[in-house]
Amino acid sequence: MVLQYKPKTSKLWKDYPGKSKLKSSVKKYDFRLLNKNKTKILVKKASYEKVMRRFRQIEFFKHRG
Repeated sequence: MVLQYKPKTSKLWKDYPGKSKLKSSVKKYDFRLLNKNKTKILVKKASYEKVMRRFRQIEFFKHRG
């Protein structure tokens, strides 16, 4: 899965480098989650907390076996 972000005022999505590498707080950005090939959006534009909650759910069910 690929996590992408963009400033709320921007239109261009970028791959997420990590929380420590962002210039400001995660509250000033929009996030989205895509599949590995970047062909399907798993979570549309949302806050960091909502996207990460869904990411954890997907990972849990993927490894549940």
